[in-house]
Amino acid sequence: VAAMLRELRRRWGSYKYRFVPWLALNLRRQRRTLRYVPESSQDKIIADEDVFETLLKTFKALFINDFNRQADILALLPEVKCQYLELLTVQQKRSKVNSCSRQGQHVFTPEEVLFNTLGFAVSRDQSSLVSAGTGVFVTKGFVPKGTVVSMYPGTVYRKHEPIFFQSLGNPFIFRCIDGVLIDGNDKGLSRSVYRSCSRRDQLGPFQMSDESWLTATPQNPLAVGQYVNNCSHEKAANVCYQEFDVPGHFPVELKQYLPNIVYSHDTESHLRCVVLVTLRDIKQGEELFSNYYTVVS
Repeated sequence: VAAMLRELRRRWGSYKYRFVPWLALNLRRQRRTLRYVPESSQDKIIADEDVFETLLKTFKALFINDFNRQADILALLPEVKCQYLELLTVQQKRSKVNSCSRQGQHVFTPEEVLFNTLGFAVSRDQSSLVSAGTGVFVTKGFVPKGTVVSMYPGTVYRKHEPIFFQSLGNPFIFRCIDGVLIDGNDKGLSRSVYRSCSRRDQLGPFQMSDESWLTATPQNPLAVGQYVNNCSHEKAANVCYQEFDVPGHFPVELKQYLPNIVYSHDTESHLRCVVLVTLRDIKQGEELFSNYYTVVS
């Protein structure tokens, strides 16, 4: 019985910050779980253009690193193929300078690609907070203030769309300012819904989203934001959520790295993503902590 009570207390400790009735009763006492902005239009730590450029830079690097697997896509996009061949040639020349002994294209792990591209790597590990479960750490390098350090993956639901059964006991549902919900749970019904929607939207060889964040080895190493823990009195927030709508001109060949998919296929609005942006410089070995809610005052 004691063990069961401890487990229930642990689960409640991670879930309560997203339970709306509890939040309403504890706004004053739990200010560290909140971030206040004057109005929704000012809920930007960095410009959308900076978010776009970071994702574009990272995804291009991942695409080139996995170039041999992209043959079917590149066969349908000859102009795009030429652009990537040029980038790959430049990368190979740099690799030869660094290591003349390597033969052919050296394939890096996604974490290595992230480090080589942005100067840091992040991954999941046991949190430094007692009974907090999994957390996210900067495992290598240095992250300057105002940098996109991870993404919040999951299925994107509009206000009117059904999410009741997926939400039961689910601590991974993120609520955007406009009421859009992102279910970042990688298990159970949430997992099945994401996979179903992702495969529904695939167009031949073109994948419109990334399913690998549901596994222990995500292709997009940034897609670990759902495991970032809430800040506490001992651990202040060092990252903040920022909403980002993927523009229509986002390269189709790179959508395979987007860890989000819309629940309804017929929606005409842009895909909603949520990124985590650093509030200060973060060094190697530090755990990421966030404010779970943004309150528009």
